[in-house]
Amino acid sequence: MTMTQVENSPVVLHLHPIINLTNEEFFEFCQINRDLRIERTTTGELLIMSPTGSETGNRNFKLIQQLANWTDTDGTGIGFDSSTGFQLPNGAERSPDAAWVKLTRWNTLTPEQRKKFAPICPEFVVEIRSPSDNLEPLKTKMQEYIDNGTLLGWLIDRKSRQVYIYRPGVAVECLDNPATVSGESILPGFVLDLSKIW
Repeated sequence: MTMTQVENSPVVLHLHPIINLTNEEFFEFCQINRDLRIERTTTGELLIMSPTGSETGNRNFKLIQQLANWTDTDGTGIGFDSSTGFQLPNGAERSPDAAWVKLTRWNTLTPEQRKKFAPICPEFVVEIRSPSDNLEPLKTKMQEYIDNGTLLGWLIDRKSRQVYIYRPGVAVECLDNPATVSGESILPGFVLDLSKIW
């Protein structure tokens, strides 16, 4: 087992080939380390991140508030906050800052699958860049979501006041200082007011 960290990046624990955590063991590992934000890559590396700073946490709260209001009104899916883990088809376990899953897909999961890190890739994900985050790892993470089935993803870079929009099969679109961003056909009628996020 080795551990590496690049400045302003998560601590990376390399467990292979000594330790191979099962999905159940990884879930339990996260439960006993609730004060940490932990993700697992497709190669089994554990990414350990410190809790979000207060300002970023507030902006994430404002994002989730808007998404939750739309989700309640729309009724076709359910939303998730940043502490939710998802097991992607490539084997990685990721926790976006906000996510949304169509109710018809969610209902195909067993009650046991819903209690742990659900084996499903959300249709919609959002990541908000904290001031200390490096942008490139977040871009890679967003592409991983798209490669695993996400239909729409937003990477909100508060530092540069930019929103990167990810969609399958097309180039990433970058909006400079937008006032709003639309959920398009994936979240019809959802428009995020970025004045609450910047």
